[in-house]
This record gives sequence, structure tokens and C-alpha cells, in this order.
Amino acid sequence: MDEKDFAELAAGHALHALSPEDRRAFEEARVAHPEWEHWVEADAEAAAALAEGIPTAAPPLTLRSTLLARIATMPQVPDVPASDAAAAAPVSAPSPADARDRDEDAPVVDPSPTTSTIQAISRRNWTRGLLTLAASLVVLVTLGFGAVTLNEYVNRPPEVVALQEIEAASDAQSATYDLADGGIATAHWSESVGKAVLVSDDLPEIADDESFQMWFVREGGEAVSAGVFEAQAGTSTEILQGALEPGDTIAVTVEPEGGSPNGQPSTEPIIAIPTA
Repeated sequence: MDEKDFAELAAGHALHALSPEDRRAFEEARVAHPEWEHWVEADAEAAAALAEGIPTAAPPLTLRSTLLARIATMPQVPDVPASDAAAAAPVSAPSPADARDRDEDAPVVDPSPTTSTIQAISRRNWTRGLLTLAASLVVLVTLGFGAVTLNEYVNRPPEVVALQEIEAASDAQSATYDLADGGIATAHWSESVGKAVLVSDDLPEIADDESFQMWFVREGGEAVSAGVFEAQAGTSTEILQGALEPGDTIAVTVEPEGGSPNGQPSTEPIIAIPTA
């Protein structure tokens, strides 16, 4: 037995799927070749991993039928009766006379494999295939149960993605501003990320023809528009458009609907949060 054959048997051993004959051959090779033990450990870890990390939940009703259908359609060598195998003509080496009579230019043809050889190869390939199939099914089931969570993660709003990027940065900062009428606003920013997010709660009510407008107020008083938003009931999370620069003050004013017509604040800020 070579190392490749041993690796195939190690997969079957991890799945408790070896025949008595293969089990004996496996154990003998295991004793004779301790340097091959890494195959046993690797397949044992793979089999153990299949049972870990799966949430406790009822599997899909079609899982069992799907698995059985896949196994049923895998190519397999049909069973051969022992009497037919015994009756098969043995392959013998040619005699010296036959070798002399053979045409020197005739191609050398390897003898056909015996039935037992075909069955052994098929059985080992099927065992390794079963391990791969089981691992694939575990992944599919896990993805099935986590599809909703994955969809929610992929379709996160831009402001949520920006806030998570900021919070993950080593230079993440935040500051809170209390409004006069009881509302609250917290700015989150990171100079390395170059983004800022404003999370507000209970902003004052404004007229239907008015909007909240965010600003980056630079040193010296220059105000750069960072976007317009309509306050929602409860908490509102908004990403400021444009790049945050060192020393900026994050401000919010109440402007005509759609934003200030001249590109500059027309009222005093209701929120002003320095980032320096």
C-alpha cells in the first residue's frame, strides 16, 4: 500500500465507512507507517468540523431525499457474484517462447484490471467522494439557514457601512451635542477613513417646506455643504457627503426645502460639533 491508498482509507476511517478488509489493511499500514498519521488527523478534523457550527434547527424536508438521490446517481461498479469472479480467466505472464514470437513493433498492452481491483478503487473513490459531498451539503444547509442574515449584511445602507468603517478605525472618534429642546446628536468620524456620520434623535419639528442641511465648517468660517436630509421619527442616521478635513466642525442648520439656495448657511446652526 502506498501513501495515496492510505489517504483514501483514512477518509473512510474518519466516516466509519471501511469494510472489515479495508479496516485491517488500514490499521496494518498505520502501524507500519507512522509518518502517514497526518492523513488520519486531517480527515478526523474534517469530519469533526462537519458537526460543529451548525445551528440547532430542523433541516429542510427535502434534505434526506436530496442526499439519497445524489448518492444513488454517483457512478458505482455493480456487485459481481463470487462465482463469476472465480470463473474469470486469470491473467498470466507470457512465456519466453511467446515473447520471442511477438512482433517487436507491436504495442505493449497492460493486462485488464481484475474485478477485485476495480471494486477496491471504486469503493475508495466513493468514500472520498462521500466525505466531499457531506461537507458540501453542510455548507449548503448553513448557507440556507443564514441566507436572510447574509442578505441583510450585503444590503446594508451606506450610512451603516460608513459607521461600521469608522468604528473599526484605530482613530475613530465621537462627540455628542445636546439640543436646546431636548434632542441629541452624536457625530462619529475618522480622519484615516475620511468619513463622518451623524446620528440624531428627537430633532425639532420643522415645516414641510424646510430641510435639515449638514455642513463641514472649516477653520476660518468657510462652510461646505455635506448633504440635506428629512428628519424621521425617532433616530436618524446620516452620512455626511464629502471628505472630512482635520479641524472641521460638523454643523446642521434648518434651510428651505432642498437646501440653502446660495450654498451657504442661512440660519444659525442647531447643532455644532467640533472634531478638533
